[in-house]
Amino acid sequence: MIVTSPITGTPSQPPPLTAREVAELNKQFDSQTSPEVLAWAWRQFGRTAAIGTSYQGAGLVMLHLARTAGLDFPVFTLDTGLLFPETVALKERLESFFGCKIESVEPDLTVEQQADVHGSELWKRDPDLCCTARKVIPLRGKLEDLACWVTGLRRQQSQARASVQIIELYHLDEESNRQIVKLNPMAGWTREGIWAHIQKHKIPYNPLHDQGYRSIGCMPCTRKIKDGQDERAGRWTGFKKVECGIHTFLPKKVDFQI
Repeated sequence: MIVTSPITGTPSQPPPLTAREVAELNKQFDSQTSPEVLAWAWRQFGRTAAIGTSYQGAGLVMLHLARTAGLDFPVFTLDTGLLFPETVALKERLESFFGCKIESVEPDLTVEQQADVHGSELWKRDPDLCCTARKVIPLRGKLEDLACWVTGLRRQQSQARASVQIIELYHLDEESNRQIVKLNPMAGWTREGIWAHIQKHKIPYNPLHDQGYRSIGCMPCTRKIKDGQDERAGRWTGFKKVECGIHTFLPKKVDFQI
């Protein structure tokens, strides 16, 4: 339930969920549809919940489900300054299609400034540091303003994501006990289901998907993949790296009571 400030009359963050409540919600959500899960988030958090998207297929479907249901979540994307031109151009098309503004969350340093500090093409030498500077730190700043972060994560995407739950609870700041709810309404969707929905509803998508790219991130660290490979196999080729860090940097909040 959304809490309203008695002083300003504006929505404020709702009372925090406990890890035990989240576990119960996961049991409930396992039998619910994605629109039902999104509707719960809207009732619970209102505009203190926001959809984060990198314009992968699941994120586009999730946006469509939310907008179709009249759920006016804020939407944001991480603009690293290293995106494909096709990705940059897609933003405007999606804003027009969905009738909403997509906020670009950017790092403090431009690519050129980063090169002055760390040397050119940091992604070739230390992709973890590059991802942290250009994605993780900007995201953390954005999450400070939110109670719930809504993502398009799917279990089928990779082995690393196979155990993703529909709702998860994380520490945002352990010292102050500040937490963030992470909602993954698309967790159980298949790639085939995603693309059937996109085609049925004529949702704009990244044309690179038609050229052999399945998971599209920054231009220097994304390549085409072969049939049969994990969707995210084309990321960070040559490195033992499977995630950029935005889905792994926060410690999960668990209930240790038995």
